[in-house]
Amino acid sequence: MAAMDYETFEAQVLKMTGIDLVAYKEKQMKRRIDTLIRKHNSTGYEDFLNKLKTDKSLFDEFINYLTINVSEFYRNPEQWALMDKEFIPELTAKYGKNLKVWSAACSTGDEPYSLVMALSRHIPINQIRINATDLDKQVIAQAKVGLYAAKSVVSVPSDLKNKYFKQIGGSYQISDEIKSRVDFKEHNLLKDKYPDRCHLIVCRNVLIYFTDEAKVEIYKKFYNSLVPGGVLFIGSTEQIVDHKSYGFVRRNSFYYQKPL
Repeated sequence: MAAMDYETFEAQVLKMTGIDLVAYKEKQMKRRIDTLIRKHNSTGYEDFLNKLKTDKSLFDEFINYLTINVSEFYRNPEQWALMDKEFIPELTAKYGKNLKVWSAACSTGDEPYSLVMALSRHIPINQIRINATDLDKQVIAQAKVGLYAAKSVVSVPSDLKNKYFKQIGGSYQISDEIKSRVDFKEHNLLKDKYPDRCHLIVCRNVLIYFTDEAKVEIYKKFYNSLVPGGVLFIGSTEQIVDHKSYGFVRRNSFYYQKPL
């Protein structure tokens, strides 16, 4: 009997988890999965798949392994400075202080918590509400704990760091006041329904891992999720080269706006 090939494995994973590996860059994803298969002494895709069905901790590790969790607070500080000076004041002037903000593919929470802190300079903290989503329930669980390595918080402005973090040994615990402003949920960018009427969507350094076809679908959906005048903030490793084809106006290398 022939050994299971990667395409069959992809189809089986989709059935089992709802995660469509076809949308990820094959070479990169296959390499990551092959490494995990070797780590668990599996003889191939079929053997590994059988182990996933019976071993819950391996299944959780596999899901965690598929997601790319490289995150830090205020990543690319100059872009956050622009949000503070330009985009938050503009959005609050236009829509008031009850902004609908979505942090998509939020990983371990660094980004949505950065958003709460950034918004807290303009909006009373009890009026801030961030919808934060990620595919991986393990990183969501980590985000809810809110404990971070020192290197994750290096770029946080010092006034916010002093106000909202408590140092515990070499780590930093974010305050409950910030945590309480974020609602975390599991969400698959490739298949789940997107929130609507968002004023600000933040999705950074994630789409580089998707195929061009998947990116097209995601950018279209982001555009449709925004209110007219709403803003999409993307990562420093990404640019929407053909932003006009989606309807976006490019405000900056990393900020794109849906026209009024």
